[in-house]
Amino acid sequence: MGAKVIGIGTSLPEKVLTNDDLAAMMDTSDEWIRERTGIRERRIGLPTSTMAIESGRAAMEMAGLGPDDIDLFILATTTPDQRVPGTAAVTHAELGLGCGAFDLNAACAGFTYGFVTANAMIDAPSGPQRVLLIGADALSPLTDWSDRGTAILFADGGGAVVLERTDHPTLLGWDLGADGNHRRLLMGDHDSFITMEGRDVFKVAVRAVSESVLTALDRAGVSPEEVDVLLPHQANIRIIEAICKRSGIDFAKSHNVIDHTGNNCAATIPLSMAKAHADGALEPGAIVVMTGFGAGMTWASTVVRW
Repeated sequence: MGAKVIGIGTSLPEKVLTNDDLAAMMDTSDEWIRERTGIRERRIGLPTSTMAIESGRAAMEMAGLGPDDIDLFILATTTPDQRVPGTAAVTHAELGLGCGAFDLNAACAGFTYGFVTANAMIDAPSGPQRVLLIGADALSPLTDWSDRGTAILFADGGGAVVLERTDHPTLLGWDLGADGNHRRLLMGDHDSFITMEGRDVFKVAVRAVSESVLTALDRAGVSPEEVDVLLPHQANIRIIEAICKRSGIDFAKSHNVIDHTGNNCAATIPLSMAKAHADGALEPGAIVVMTGFGAGMTWASTVVRW
């Protein structure tokens, strides 16, 4: 069995925070930020649940489905509205769902972890026919806006897909990984801001994600040259360029939104997917690679035949 994407939805806050806005708050500039990250502006100002609800509703509408048509709901987030209950419960109620629901926290790799989990559930005996998978995060409340190392990166956003069972295999290969020895490189305690060792995160991310992509491709029996679309986590355009170089995937095949969204954690890959869909790149039969990495450190890659 397999699972095909039949609906995509997104949600971004209306409030825009530009590089010039940040330059008025700290020692930085638009040129400095764009050169190092590829970001020119980011969106902030909505809670995780609002963006999850908006993107989930949009994905269901694109799929032409109602609440009763969804058999399982997974919310990938590292920024729940509250400690208890999970934000999946709030989203579940507002969307009018009647299925099982749970939060999944693998930080910025969460959506890709969720994609593999959704496929496994669909492929299980008596598994769901359709799964709503959402990645949504509100990083702005956890950001120290006086810290140039993190403030230029983080933002808020949500993205969702509806996956439906199909008779032919679609998830050709995947790789999930984590290394808790690197947990202190990117972390945030309760009631504190996110801290990050940027250079070390860059090195770990490039190495781990490149290896993860190549592992997933090998398991799928697909070469880097055969990849049609790359949907990478939108953390830093320089990381994406380095991953493409090390994995042998043409950077031109990546679909990036980081210039106007910033890094919104588990939401970045579905936001990139929405762009690829709008660009007409997600044609039937296309080989699509999704890869994400985040705090933990965690990483995950999938190879999908669209």
